[in-house]
Amino acid sequence: MNSRRRAATATTALTCGVALLAGVACTAAAVTADASDGGEGDLANKSAQQISDDALQQLVAAQSMRLRTETSADPTKIDLTLDRAGNCTGAISKGELGRVELIKRGDQVWMKPDAAFWKSQLPGKKGDDAAAQYKDTYLHGTTKNTFLRGLSAACDLKAFQKSAAGPERPPSHTPSAAPSSSVSLTKGRPTTQEGTRVLPVVKKARGGVQTLYVAIDGKHYPRKLTAEVDHQTDTILLSNYDTPVSTKTPAPSSTADISVLEDQLRGSRNA
Repeated sequence: MNSRRRAATATTALTCGVALLAGVACTAAAVTADASDGGEGDLANKSAQQISDDALQQLVAAQSMRLRTETSADPTKIDLTLDRAGNCTGAISKGELGRVELIKRGDQVWMKPDAAFWKSQLPGKKGDDAAAQYKDTYLHGTTKNTFLRGLSAACDLKAFQKSAAGPERPPSHTPSAAPSSSVSLTKGRPTTQEGTRVLPVVKKARGGVQTLYVAIDGKHYPRKLTAEVDHQTDTILLSNYDTPVSTKTPAPSSTADISVLEDQLRGSRNA
Protein backbone atom coordinates (compact mmCIF):
# COMPACT_ATOMS: atom_id res chain seq x y z
CA MET A 1 0.00 0.00 0.00
CA ASN A 2 1.43 3.39 -0.96
CA SER A 3 1.62 6.39 1.37
CA ARG A 4 -1.18 8.34 -0.33
CA ARG A 5 -3.54 5.40 0.06
CA ARG A 6 -2.56 5.14 3.73
CA ALA A 7 -3.65 8.75 4.31
CA ALA A 8 -6.92 8.16 2.48
CA THR A 9 -7.60 4.98 4.47
CA ALA A 10 -7.15 6.81 7.78
CA THR A 11 -9.58 9.52 6.73
CA THR A 12 -12.08 6.95 5.48
CA ALA A 13 -11.97 5.12 8.80
CA LEU A 14 -12.84 8.33 10.62
CA THR A 15 -15.61 9.17 8.15
CA CYS A 16 -17.20 5.75 8.61
CA GLY A 17 -17.12 6.31 12.36
CA VAL A 18 -19.02 9.57 11.93
CA ALA A 19 -21.64 7.82 9.83
CA LEU A 20 -22.18 5.22 12.54
CA LEU A 21 -22.63 7.85 15.23
CA ALA A 22 -25.06 9.87 13.13
CA GLY A 23 -26.98 6.69 12.33
CA VAL A 24 -27.99 6.30 15.96
CA ALA A 25 -28.41 9.95 16.86
CA CYS A 26 -30.43 10.97 13.80
CA THR A 27 -32.95 8.16 13.53
CA ALA A 28 -36.53 9.35 13.15
CA ALA A 29 -38.08 6.00 13.96
CA ALA A 30 -40.51 5.07 16.68
CA VAL A 31 -39.03 5.21 20.19
CA THR A 32 -39.67 3.06 23.23
CA ALA A 33 -38.29 3.51 26.73
CA ASP A 34 -38.01 1.49 29.91
CA ALA A 35 -39.93 2.79 32.90
CA SER A 36 -37.63 1.69 35.74
CA ASP A 37 -34.70 3.83 36.83
CA GLY A 38 -32.31 0.90 37.41
CA GLY A 39 -29.40 3.19 38.27
CA GLU A 40 -29.98 5.45 35.26
CA GLY A 41 -29.74 8.69 37.26
CA ASP A 42 -31.50 11.62 35.63
CA LEU A 43 -31.74 9.65 32.39
CA ALA A 44 -34.42 7.45 33.96
CA ASN A 45 -37.28 9.71 32.89
CA LYS A 46 -35.94 10.40 29.39
CA SER A 47 -36.76 8.44 26.28
CA ALA A 48 -34.08 6.70 24.25
CA GLN A 49 -34.41 9.41 21.57
CA GLN A 50 -34.01 12.22 24.11
CA ILE A 51 -30.88 10.56 25.52
CA SER A 52 -29.46 10.17 22.03
CA ASP A 53 -30.22 13.81 21.22
CA ASP A 54 -28.61 15.01 24.46
CA ALA A 55 -25.48 12.98 23.82
CA LEU A 56 -25.18 14.39 20.30
CA GLN A 57 -25.48 17.95 21.66
CA GLN A 58 -22.68 17.28 24.13
CA LEU A 59 -20.52 15.86 21.35
CA VAL A 60 -21.07 18.84 19.07
CA ALA A 61 -20.31 21.33 21.88
CA ALA A 62 -17.03 19.71 22.96
CA GLN A 63 -13.86 21.72 22.40
CA SER A 64 -11.61 18.65 22.34
CA MET A 65 -11.74 14.89 22.85
CA ARG A 66 -9.93 11.62 22.40
CA LEU A 67 -11.29 9.50 19.55
CA ARG A 68 -10.51 5.85 18.86
CA THR A 69 -11.88 3.79 15.99
CA GLU A 70 -11.52 0.22 14.84
CA THR A 71 -13.37 -2.25 12.63
CA SER A 72 -13.24 -5.99 12.18
CA ALA A 73 -13.29 -5.50 8.40
CA ASP A 74 -9.99 -3.60 8.23
CA PRO A 75 -6.85 -3.42 10.43
CA THR A 76 -6.87 0.40 10.39
CA LYS A 77 -7.12 1.94 13.86
CA ILE A 78 -7.20 5.62 14.83
CA ASP A 79 -6.29 6.91 18.28
CA LEU A 80 -6.19 10.71 18.33
CA THR A 81 -6.74 13.51 20.82
CA LEU A 82 -7.96 16.46 18.76
CA ASP A 83 -9.50 19.90 19.17
CA ARG A 84 -11.61 22.40 17.25
CA ALA A 85 -8.52 24.37 16.21
CA GLY A 86 -7.32 21.38 14.17
CA ASN A 87 -4.53 20.35 16.53
CA CYS A 88 -4.04 16.71 17.40
CA THR A 89 -1.70 14.09 18.78
CA GLY A 90 -1.91 10.32 18.66
CA ALA A 91 -1.42 7.49 16.19
CA ILE A 92 -2.87 5.82 13.12
CA SER A 93 -2.07 2.16 12.53
CA LYS A 94 -2.66 -0.30 9.70
CA GLY A 95 -1.89 -3.59 11.37
CA GLU A 96 1.06 -5.42 9.85
CA LEU A 97 1.60 -2.55 7.41
CA GLY A 98 2.76 -0.28 10.20
CA ARG A 99 1.90 2.48 12.61
CA VAL A 100 2.45 6.24 12.41
CA GLU A 101 2.55 8.58 15.39
CA LEU A 102 1.01 11.92 14.46
CA ILE A 103 1.30 15.45 15.85
CA LYS A 104 -0.33 18.51 14.32
CA ARG A 105 -0.11 22.10 15.55
CA GLY A 106 -1.63 24.66 13.23
CA ASP A 107 -0.28 23.90 9.76
CA GLN A 108 2.78 22.08 11.13
CA VAL A 109 2.67 18.28 11.00
CA TRP A 110 5.02 15.63 12.38
CA MET A 111 4.73 11.90 11.70
CA LYS A 112 6.89 9.12 13.14
CA PRO A 113 6.63 5.84 11.20
CA ASP A 114 7.56 2.58 12.89
CA ALA A 115 9.78 -0.09 11.35
CA ALA A 116 6.81 -1.99 9.93
CA PHE A 117 5.72 1.12 8.03
CA TRP A 118 9.10 1.56 6.35
CA LYS A 119 9.29 -2.12 5.47
CA SER A 120 5.78 -2.08 3.99
CA GLN A 121 6.61 0.97 1.86
CA LEU A 122 10.09 -0.02 0.66
CA PRO A 123 11.08 -3.46 -0.64
CA GLY A 124 13.73 -5.69 0.89
CA LYS A 125 16.90 -4.14 2.24
CA LYS A 126 15.74 -0.59 1.49
CA GLY A 127 12.94 -0.95 4.00
CA ASP A 128 15.27 -2.40 6.63
CA ASP A 129 17.83 0.37 6.07
CA ALA A 130 15.22 3.15 6.26
CA ALA A 131 13.71 1.65 9.42
CA ALA A 132 17.14 1.63 11.08
CA GLN A 133 18.19 5.07 9.81
CA TYR A 134 14.98 6.83 10.82
CA LYS A 135 14.20 4.95 14.00
CA ASP A 136 12.62 7.35 16.54
CA THR A 137 12.69 10.14 13.95
CA TYR A 138 9.73 12.38 13.17
CA LEU A 139 9.23 13.45 9.57
CA HIS A 140 8.16 17.09 9.54
CA GLY A 141 6.38 19.32 7.07
CA THR A 142 3.27 21.44 6.65
CA THR A 143 -0.24 20.85 5.39
CA LYS A 144 0.94 22.17 2.02
CA ASN A 145 2.42 18.69 1.57
CA THR A 146 -0.21 16.47 -0.06
CA PHE A 147 0.53 13.37 1.99
CA LEU A 148 0.67 15.18 5.35
CA ARG A 149 -2.51 17.09 4.50
CA GLY A 150 -4.32 13.83 3.78
CA LEU A 151 -2.95 12.07 6.85
CA SER A 152 -3.79 14.93 9.21
CA ALA A 153 -7.33 15.35 7.83
CA ALA A 154 -8.37 13.03 10.65
CA CYS A 155 -7.44 15.84 13.08
CA ASP A 156 -10.41 17.99 12.01
CA LEU A 157 -12.72 17.87 15.02
CA LYS A 158 -15.06 20.51 13.56
CA ALA A 159 -15.64 18.38 10.48
CA PHE A 160 -16.25 15.31 12.67
CA GLN A 161 -18.80 17.20 14.77
CA LYS A 162 -20.54 18.67 11.73
CA SER A 163 -20.84 15.26 10.09
CA ALA A 164 -22.01 13.62 13.31
CA ALA A 165 -24.73 16.26 13.73
CA GLY A 166 -26.21 15.23 10.39
CA PRO A 167 -29.21 16.97 8.80
CA GLU A 168 -31.59 19.16 10.75
CA ARG A 169 -34.51 17.22 12.18
CA PRO A 170 -37.59 17.99 14.32
CA PRO A 171 -37.22 17.97 18.14
CA SER A 172 -37.47 14.51 19.68
CA HIS A 173 -40.83 15.35 21.29
CA THR A 174 -42.36 15.90 17.85
CA PRO A 175 -44.14 12.72 16.71
CA SER A 176 -42.75 11.12 13.59
CA ALA A 177 -45.09 11.52 10.64
CA ALA A 178 -44.52 7.96 9.54
CA PRO A 179 -42.93 5.74 12.20
CA SER A 180 -41.10 2.74 10.81
CA SER A 181 -42.04 -0.63 12.20
CA SER A 182 -38.67 -2.02 11.07
CA VAL A 183 -36.64 0.26 13.34
CA SER A 184 -36.66 0.57 17.14
CA LEU A 185 -34.60 2.74 19.48
CA THR A 186 -34.58 1.47 23.05
CA LYS A 187 -32.78 1.91 26.35
CA GLY A 188 -30.64 -0.94 27.63
CA ARG A 189 -29.41 -1.67 31.13
CA PRO A 190 -26.74 0.53 32.76
CA THR A 191 -23.21 -0.80 32.53
CA THR A 192 -19.63 0.43 32.89
CA GLN A 193 -17.32 1.47 30.10
CA GLU A 194 -13.68 2.17 31.02
CA GLY A 195 -14.69 3.11 34.55
CA THR A 196 -17.60 5.35 33.54
CA ARG A 197 -21.23 4.43 34.19
CA VAL A 198 -23.07 4.43 30.87
CA LEU A 199 -26.56 3.74 29.56
CA PRO A 200 -26.83 1.91 26.24
CA VAL A 201 -29.22 3.19 23.58
CA VAL A 202 -29.88 0.44 21.05
CA LYS A 203 -31.04 0.77 17.46
CA LYS A 204 -32.04 -2.27 15.40
CA ALA A 205 -32.61 -1.87 11.67
CA ARG A 206 -32.12 -3.86 8.48
CA GLY A 207 -30.56 -6.78 10.31
CA GLY A 208 -27.97 -4.63 12.09
CA VAL A 209 -27.58 -3.46 15.67
CA GLN A 210 -26.05 -0.12 16.73
CA THR A 211 -25.47 0.65 20.39
CA LEU A 212 -24.64 4.11 21.73
CA TYR A 213 -23.28 4.21 25.30
CA VAL A 214 -24.07 7.50 27.04
CA ALA A 215 -22.49 8.70 30.30
CA ILE A 216 -25.00 8.60 33.15
CA ASP A 217 -23.26 10.93 35.60
CA GLY A 218 -22.37 14.55 34.88
CA LYS A 219 -22.63 15.67 31.27
CA HIS A 220 -24.21 12.99 29.14
CA TYR A 221 -21.38 12.51 26.71
CA PRO A 222 -21.41 9.69 24.17
CA ARG A 223 -18.65 7.35 25.30
CA LYS A 224 -18.84 4.40 22.93
CA LEU A 225 -20.62 3.27 19.81
CA THR A 226 -20.68 -0.24 18.39
CA ALA A 227 -22.28 -1.39 15.17
CA GLU A 228 -22.78 -5.03 14.24
CA VAL A 229 -24.01 -6.09 10.81
CA ASP A 230 -23.23 -9.06 8.56
CA HIS A 231 -20.79 -10.47 11.15
CA GLN A 232 -18.78 -7.22 11.04
CA THR A 233 -18.22 -5.05 14.12
CA ASP A 234 -17.23 -1.36 14.15
CA THR A 235 -16.34 0.50 17.34
CA ILE A 236 -15.84 4.15 18.24
CA LEU A 237 -14.57 5.18 21.69
CA LEU A 238 -14.90 8.81 22.81
CA SER A 239 -13.28 10.18 25.98
CA ASN A 240 -11.17 13.00 27.50
CA TYR A 241 -13.77 15.59 26.57
CA ASP A 242 -12.53 19.20 26.79
CA THR A 243 -9.03 18.10 27.82
CA PRO A 244 -6.54 20.31 25.94
CA VAL A 245 -4.40 18.71 23.26
CA SER A 246 -0.74 18.58 24.30
CA THR A 247 1.28 21.48 22.91
CA LYS A 248 4.54 19.50 23.00
CA THR A 249 6.22 19.10 19.63
CA PRO A 250 9.33 17.09 18.68
CA ALA A 251 12.76 18.68 19.12
CA PRO A 252 14.49 19.65 15.87
CA SER A 253 17.25 17.15 16.71
CA SER A 254 14.76 14.28 16.40
CA THR A 255 13.16 15.38 13.13
CA ALA A 256 13.81 15.12 9.41
CA ASP A 257 12.08 16.84 6.52
CA ILE A 258 9.11 15.01 4.97
CA SER A 259 11.05 15.01 1.68
CA VAL A 260 13.01 12.08 3.16
CA LEU A 261 9.95 9.86 2.80
CA GLU A 262 9.17 11.18 -0.66
CA ASP A 263 12.76 10.63 -1.83
CA GLN A 264 12.79 7.10 -0.43
CA LEU A 265 9.53 6.22 -2.20
CA ARG A 266 10.64 7.86 -5.44
CA GLY A 267 13.93 5.95 -5.37
CA SER A 268 12.07 2.69 -4.77
CA ARG A 269 9.80 3.28 -7.77
CA ASN A 270 12.75 4.13 -10.02
CA ALA A 271 14.88 1.19 -8.90
